[in-house]
Amino acid sequence: MNKVMLVGRLTRDPELRTLPSGKPLATFVIATNEYRASGGERTEYHNVIAWDRLAEICGQFLSKGQLVDIEGRIQTRQWDDDAGLRHWKTEVVANSLEMLSGRGKKEYAKEIQTVAAEAADGAEGAHGAATAANGEINEEELAVAM
Repeated sequence: MNKVMLVGRLTRDPELRTLPSGKPLATFVIATNEYRASGGERTEYHNVIAWDRLAEICGQFLSKGQLVDIEGRIQTRQWDDDAGLRHWKTEVVANSLEMLSGRGKKEYAKEIQTVAAEAADGAEGAHGAATAANGEINEEELAVAM
């Protein structure tokens, strides 16, 4: 059985590309930590690839530093370069992915500002002004506007 389960953090944003066949491919690296009895810690880096809809989701929602749980299989590829040297690359082909850490605070703040601005623009017409007395949008009004 070839099954891998990893929990780690992305070392950089995923790279999403589309092959000439039209198939989406996402590549990224996650770092996992191994804690030793002697009090030391060892970090291991794993190359991960995802295909099709999972690749699109990775490209859209994942970013550097996020904690993810990945299940998949190990795959080793080999090729010869122009100089005749043989190369090997071992990677994890992801079958499923779960985001364990939410988005950063800056991302939430930006989304709330965008939704609040849209709600204020849309609410002025049919529903009246959606702002509180101090000019800010209430959480309840924002939820209703969404």
